[in-house]
Amino acid sequence: MNEQIRAREVRLVGPEGEQVGIVPLERALQLAADVDLDLVEVAPMARPPVCKLMDFGKFKYESALKAREARRNQQQTVIKEMKLRPKIDPHDYETKKGHVVRFLKAGDKVKVTIMFRGREQSRPELGFRLLRRLSEEISELGFVEASPKQDGRNMIMVLAPHRATKAAAVAGKPAREPREGDGAGATPAAPDTTAE
Repeated sequence: MNEQIRAREVRLVGPEGEQVGIVPLERALQLAADVDLDLVEVAPMARPPVCKLMDFGKFKYESALKAREARRNQQQTVIKEMKLRPKIDPHDYETKKGHVVRFLKAGDKVKVTIMFRGREQSRPELGFRLLRRLSEEISELGFVEASPKQDGRNMIMVLAPHRATKAAAVAGKPAREPREGDGAGATPAAPDTTAE
């Protein structure tokens, strides 16, 4: 920027984006001083380097605003975790599967962990079978992003929602349904209409 530019001549671009042409560095600096702008090197690897006349402070401020806006619009990937045991009760399995389905519908990834204890560690096929069953049952909502693998005493698999499921979740996050005790489902008391 300005005096830090080391090239003898530069390809100059005006403040409105118009091409000025190749000019000596001293002339480019003089033009920048005349219009009270900074000379900023925008393409240093070009031959000759490309410089533009601009208000550098304003440029940095606008760049920071754009970066902040991009971060705000960026989709945050959330990984939920669901832990199971190889000898899980059928009812418990259905409950845990319901949680996985809810997470996938919300557009979140799910890390499913099978925890082995004691002698269960000698039977990893039980965990593998359970994970395969789960992935088949939720196949319309998501897919296996990381296939099951043994990690010490645990077996881990990652499920990710299909793009259509994720897009639907992002488009309209469903409001939480009122639960019992919230007061949201209670009917309001009727106003007293008795005449005096």
